Parts: sequence; structure tokens; C-alpha cells
Amino acid sequence: MTERISTDDVAHVARLARLELGPDELESFTSQLGAVLDHAADLDSLDLDGVEPTAHPLPLSNVLRPDEVGPTLDPDEVLAAAPAVEDGQFRVPPVLGEAP
Repeated sequence: MTERISTDDVAHVARLARLELGPDELESFTSQLGAVLDHAADLDSLDLDGVEPTAHPLPLSNVLRPDEVGPTLDPDEVLAAAPAVEDGQFRVPPVLGEAP
């Protein structure tokens, strides 16, 4: 593994993120971030000429049902079951948890 990131770089990023890292954590994260950067370099070195960019590996189609009008509840019947009604609408407290 080539060193792609230094301990000072990791300390700088940690400081920007307002993280306090101890010396052991700093060494550990430097190694881990170096491995991530090595993997990114491996991916960058792949020959992708002629490969179409994709957003998903499988073709997708709309799986939602069509929006069709169907039978509904009677508004008067529904409002009759509500604890509080005002102007043909449910009355709710202005702030949840407060009484109307």
C-alpha cells in the first residue's frame, strides 16, 4: 500500500470535523483512509472505454399502480366520528399536545 494520505492530513480533516483523535486513533484512521484511497486508485485504473454509464445495474420500470378514482368514504360520516370539527374539517390543536 502506497502512502496516499499522511497523519497530518488526517489530523487536519479531524480538526475540520471537530473530532478529537488520540494518537492510536490517528494512526488507525490514517491506515484505513489510505486503504480507501488505494481502492479508489484501483478503480480509477480500470479500462472503462465503451462501458455505458449506469445509474442502476438492472432495468427498472414503474411498479406503481395507475391512479384511478374509486369508492371513498362519506365525508359527513367520517367527520361525525371526529372528536372536533370546524367548517367541515377536522379541528386539531395548533400545537400537538395542547387542548383545542
